[in-house]
Amino acid sequence: MRLLTRLAVIALLVTLAAPAEAGKFNKTLSPGDPAPAWDNLDGTDGTKHALADFKGKDVVVVVFTCNSCPVAEGYEDRIIGFATKHAGPDAKVGLVAINVNTGKDDALPAMKVRAGKKKFPFPYLYDPTQEIARKYGAAYTPEFFVLDRDRKVVYLGAMDDKAPPGEAKLNHLEVAVAAALTGQKPELAETSAAAGCRIKLNRKKDD
Repeated sequence: MRLLTRLAVIALLVTLAAPAEAGKFNKTLSPGDPAPAWDNLDGTDGTKHALADFKGKDVVVVVFTCNSCPVAEGYEDRIIGFATKHAGPDAKVGLVAINVNTGKDDALPAMKVRAGKKKFPFPYLYDPTQEIARKYGAAYTPEFFVLDRDRKVVYLGAMDDKAPPGEAKLNHLEVAVAAALTGQKPELAETSAAAGCRIKLNRKKDD
């Protein structure tokens, strides 16, 4: 009996000491985790940006994207449409796009050209250190994260169920945002990212 008690205690201690599992698809974050913040990221508008800029928003959508991925480019009109419909200046929802790729086609000057050409109605930010993508566990472009009022992640994954030029039937992003606005958690909290391009993370010295 004492042996069984000891084994039960050991099992409990192992469970408590074990690190929290990441999401099914995302190996860094899972639904319910606090969203990593960022600060002083350059935007295509010529100013610095932080997550704190959205303090007046009930929900924040973060999308990791880039210039050079054809799938990300294909999603641009859908993202613009979402932002225009749900994330205007007076809306309760904010949307921000972040690019961390460091190639010439993805550098800030090229981003400014793209943002101007497409007239992005949302901030388009550049993080050449790539740290924010690592903290979010973002691996593909485009990849979406929905943050609630407490800036916890309530959804992560694809925008919808069909990448362009296909026609989507389910818009996971809209459903997740609608739930977050009412203080609820979406029934589907995580999907795999859209079948886009892998983010080109540079090797670090400790990799």
